Amino acid sequence: MKRLNKVLILFVCLGIALSACKPVATVEPTEVPTIPTSLPTPSVNIETVPDVEEAAKAYLELWKAEDYAAMYAQLSRLSKDAFTQEDFEASLKDTAVKLTMQGMDYQILSSMLNLTTSQVSYQLDYETALLGNISRQTIMNLILEENQWHIQWDASMMLPELANGNYLELVIEVPARGNIYASDASDNYPLVSFEDAVTLMVTPGNIEEGTENGMVSLLARVLSRSEDSIREEYDDISDYQYAIIGDITAETANEYYDRLSNYAGISMTNFRSRFYHDGGIAPHVTGYVLNVPVEELEYYQRLGYTGDEKIGASGLEAWGEEYLGGTHGADLYVKDLQGQVLTKIAEADAKPAQSIYTTINSQLQYWLQQSLGDQVGAIVVMERDTGKVIAMVSNPGFDPNVFVGPSYTYYSIAEVTQNPFNPMYNRAAQGVYPPGSVFKIVTMAAALETGVFTKDYPYFCDSLWYELDGWVGKDWTYDKGFGASGLLTLQQGLMRSCNPWFWHIAYTLWNDGYRTALPDVAYGFGLGENTGIEIPEFQGNLNREPTDINEYVQMAIGQSTLQNSPLQIANFVAAIGNGGTLHQPTVVERIGMTGQDPVYEFEPKILGQLPVTTENIESIQEAMIMVIRNPSGTANFQFRNYPYNIAGKTGTAENPMGTSHAWFAGYTYENDPEKPDIAIAVILENAGEGSEMAAPLFRRAVSLYFTDNESSGGTMPWEESPYIPAQPEEEE
Repeated sequence: MKRLNKVLILFVCLGIALSACKPVATVEPTEVPTIPTSLPTPSVNIETVPDVEEAAKAYLELWKAEDYAAMYAQLSRLSKDAFTQEDFEASLKDTAVKLTMQGMDYQILSSMLNLTTSQVSYQLDYETALLGNISRQTIMNLILEENQWHIQWDASMMLPELANGNYLELVIEVPARGNIYASDASDNYPLVSFEDAVTLMVTPGNIEEGTENGMVSLLARVLSRSEDSIREEYDDISDYQYAIIGDITAETANEYYDRLSNYAGISMTNFRSRFYHDGGIAPHVTGYVLNVPVEELEYYQRLGYTGDEKIGASGLEAWGEEYLGGTHGADLYVKDLQGQVLTKIAEADAKPAQSIYTTINSQLQYWLQQSLGDQVGAIVVMERDTGKVIAMVSNPGFDPNVFVGPSYTYYSIAEVTQNPFNPMYNRAAQGVYPPGSVFKIVTMAAALETGVFTKDYPYFCDSLWYELDGWVGKDWTYDKGFGASGLLTLQQGLMRSCNPWFWHIAYTLWNDGYRTALPDVAYGFGLGENTGIEIPEFQGNLNREPTDINEYVQMAIGQSTLQNSPLQIANFVAAIGNGGTLHQPTVVERIGMTGQDPVYEFEPKILGQLPVTTENIESIQEAMIMVIRNPSGTANFQFRNYPYNIAGKTGTAENPMGTSHAWFAGYTYENDPEKPDIAIAVILENAGEGSEMAAPLFRRAVSLYFTDNESSGGTMPWEESPYIPAQPEEEE
């Protein structure tokens, strides 16, 4: 082999030597080819790759909007095979709940692009209810499918700690719910608190012979109720079923325990829960609590609730949830698949709840609640010069404990929620009615403000009114069989509540071109608008553009389509009494913890001034005093020799569904520095004449207020004695 290689090398060398000795041949010149100035564009078939950061941004925007279905549509085929849409959405929602997420924002940081895959780095900024702001940087993997980027989803895209099947656990600390107090709670006796309590029940079949009267008397004393109301609770109950009579604090139960235990018919159940003292003082103001509704569970969990708490469902319980619920504490952990804690992401301490101190005078409220008997209606008592509501009664009422006591059954709750008289409906703020003759105050103001009439303008008040073609109006004196009131000034027209006088005003204003004067002034009095009070209310109805003279004429006496609440009426009457300032009513005095500076403290809030001059307001005030003091005033017979300075207006509102509604509204002008003057509106549904039925309640409210609840102000038409309903006459 070596020899062969040597031979080959010899031949190569020889060839090189021979070529070197060969003579050089002549080379003919050749033409240099022309070089083209540009090359033709190659034909390459490559599709444009979409912008990966735009794809990531689109997905994150959907996440911000919590459009989970659209997010799922952006996932890759492989991700959709791994996660159903239901599981995908559940994972995102669970993370939002565990974070108590209120919002999310993001920043795209960088991206890496390959032919069919890419990676986007981004930062997430979570705004949470309990844990402050939580920021994390993580990665989004994408894959090109059908020339579109799709997300390769996994849980670490929400938080990098959630890789490898890790999960979040949120441990919540719930502070005790705050109390609700009355304005006169000098000894810190609350209207509503979190208490150890006892439900008292009676089983008729267990009542031993000869013991019923003593048992009923004891229960009435313990519950501060009438004996008749106790008997009514179990009258229709079969022998061995129990009837819930009421709830008392554990402290009261201990005080009476031995005596209660002596009666076999009485049984007791202990519970610890939200407790409404005395069976509910101002229940339409305080409201009540319920379990978190299933349909709102996620919403409350994302606020940091466990979902097991009771939450405010109405009244101040609902309005003040952020104060009464306190700030929940929380610890957020990451755990592995074996349930071991890997790390704590965040923590927050619980903060005590605030209490709400209402403007409600609990004693005045209690006795007015006891005053209505079986009458359906409402009373509003407010400070004339500030807007503080010191009593708000709606009858029938209800016991909010029915929603929290463990012994209450579905049937107990149904007695409240399905009652045809709707006891949960706040007739004082949500009930709207035709105001009847109380509205004549507004009509008088419009008559004076247009300048068409003066306070001394004379008009003959007949029993029948013929000015409007095709219709004859009847004064209340006609229906009563009284003679006509005769020649009256405008002030006397209000004093006598003469319908023809006020029809004449509307008829004249309409024909003189003042076709919106009545509703314009009414709107300036706060009618047709919510007052702004903290609890639910209805704005009623005020047609700002009457369509014809017939509607206008009926509006003048508070009929037509007018609908106003007792709260609205009390508020504008207060403004008349204080010289023209319309305040925003309130039931909240302050919010805070005992012994600490309040987080909120009431200051009067002015909604505006009545659109009436001082001179004209004084004319209206004089006329309202005449209603009370003048022997011809419609309410004079109710207030003869009455010791307090009051002004008022009777009202009887026609009701197409039956008997008229009875109204009375007015204010005091005692100018006592120790007792702020008050304004009051009373309505009794289907009760008849305002002077006969509603005025006595006004009298009682004023008497109770100025005597610190010592004087009842007389007996109501439906009472046997103060606070004791008259017994129905037995049929022979």
